[in-house]
Amino acid sequence: MTELTRLHCSPVAANTSPLTEQQIGEFKAKLPGWETLNINGEIRLEKTYRFKNFNEALAFTNRVAELANVEDHHPAILTEWGKVTVTWWTHKIKGLHKNDLIMAARTEGLYGK
Repeated sequence: MTELTRLHCSPVAANTSPLTEQQIGEFKAKLPGWETLNINGEIRLEKTYRFKNFNEALAFTNRVAELANVEDHHPAILTEWGKVTVTWWTHKIKGLHKNDLIMAARTEGLYGK
């Protein structure tokens, strides 16, 4: 995972191919707890983080949002009392790109801070 956290997102063209199942599997081995979902034919990465209360969940949400703005790659974030669900995928290619794996790894680094 450390190698992913050192990387930064790169621009994605609409004709870029999404990652293959094999590529996703190789990276997912480095991202414990992240699940792949197929939503409307789009593969996405998702994880739910647990917190003691709403304020901690909201603070984490804000840290993820700040990171997303810096990298110009934005997730779906569901903030609830005591938990935050973060979902990464690349809208432009309707699937996963290396950027999503980078951001999932970097999201991990924000948890517990």
